Amino acid sequence: MITGDIRSKVDLVWNTFWTGGISNPLTVIEQISYLLFIKRLDELHTVKENMANQFGEELDSPVFAKDQEHLRWSRFKELEANKMFDVVSQEVFPFIKNMNGADGSAYARHMKDAIFMIQSPQLIAKVVDLIESIPMEDRDTKGDLYEYLLSKLTTAGVNGQFRTPRHIIKMMVDMMKPKPEDKLCDPACGTGGFLVTAGEYIRKHHPDLFNDEKQVKHYNEEFFNGFDFDSTMLRTASMNLMLHGVEKPHIDSQDSLSENFGDVSSAYTLIMANPPFKGSLDYESTAKDLLSTVKTKKTELLFLTLMLRLLTKGGRCAVIVPDGVLFGSSNAHIKVRQILVEDHKLEAVISMPSGVFKPYAGVSTGVLIFTKTGSGGTDHVWFYDMQADGFSLDDKRTPLDNDSHESNNIPDIQDRWDNLEKEHERQRTDQSFFVSKDEIVQNKYDLSVNRYKEIVYDEIAYDPPKKILEEVKALEREIQKGLEDIEKMLQ
Repeated sequence: MITGDIRSKVDLVWNTFWTGGISNPLTVIEQISYLLFIKRLDELHTVKENMANQFGEELDSPVFAKDQEHLRWSRFKELEANKMFDVVSQEVFPFIKNMNGADGSAYARHMKDAIFMIQSPQLIAKVVDLIESIPMEDRDTKGDLYEYLLSKLTTAGVNGQFRTPRHIIKMMVDMMKPKPEDKLCDPACGTGGFLVTAGEYIRKHHPDLFNDEKQVKHYNEEFFNGFDFDSTMLRTASMNLMLHGVEKPHIDSQDSLSENFGDVSSAYTLIMANPPFKGSLDYESTAKDLLSTVKTKKTELLFLTLMLRLLTKGGRCAVIVPDGVLFGSSNAHIKVRQILVEDHKLEAVISMPSGVFKPYAGVSTGVLIFTKTGSGGTDHVWFYDMQADGFSLDDKRTPLDNDSHESNNIPDIQDRWDNLEKEHERQRTDQSFFVSKDEIVQNKYDLSVNRYKEIVYDEIAYDPPKKILEEVKALEREIQKGLEDIEKMLQ
């Protein structure tokens, strides 16, 4: 984790951006990202220099030509503020925009629409000093720094540009347990939260992977796949992955629901996502093969259909959906749920409280977990009624100190998911339980937990009406006597 001192420096720079007229938090992160990328290019060049010097060879494929030495981070960081600003804005930034992917990273590919918005020499000097003060050789430190920057989006989302809460992402990743051989995809990747967290899971649980050259190549070039149509998001996601040690992720500019989406059918073994719930879209721009499966303008339903198309047979998916997907009564809602239950293997429905996405959205959501089979397989579906996620459910989303079940259900969800065989003994009055496929079919494929959960009401004993009336009369007599006493005092 980054230290309090570094946090303070980041907060100071953040406030400086704000007072300088750059108020969109995603823009602030993007501008800082450019400088982090510039520093990384210098580090790569330095590594190549050291290798060449060690073996007495010519420098192979240098990042910077001999006449571009002044563009390196290690050079311009020593300049005074005004000169530094001129070099970075007029030479370094155009250089990284026009390097045409020479770095080989997704981030380099997405730089063509980038705009350098730092207009103050003092601001750029402060940011450079901040980054220089952090030991960026450590991959974990780079990742933690970027995660802290992205955490600003949870309370400052603009135009829907915010990330899924990290603890919810971690819960889903821990439940899906990615494997080194997986090909992971997020068709609405945003800032890359699911991809990054899955990568960290692999590093923690499969460390031996990095001793195998073939597996390392797969991890760096095939494991991570993400799509988004927002160029700012693409750059942010690419930087996020890069700072977490992923060299060449496939982060591509695509409207995943459009007719122009590339042919990637049955390409991925694992999907984790929180697609946008923006309501509806234009039929004309929507992929015809999706509409042929379910005729709707609802993006949340179309994304579910898309995910089934993207998955290989046997591929797994964990996706966040609005509650309407679980119980909506339109033909399209019922059709999508029917496809999941009848044609594939629906495994779990986790109902989340409406406060999970506050302060920027109060919609109730759930997590669907399913496997693409093409031949059915749903027998029983596991339901969990999450009532607490470790944070207050108001706009402040304050972390709760109490680690008890009442304040955080996520550890219980993970434990029960890992021991599903015991869940068959649970009753409908419990927080989790199984529901048979037959019962779900009888209820028009309704997947809302409240449809099946039984609530036990405590019996409340009331006094007989006659006794209550006597008590009311006694109170009235006391009030009347009190008024009479006050009246006597005033005479």
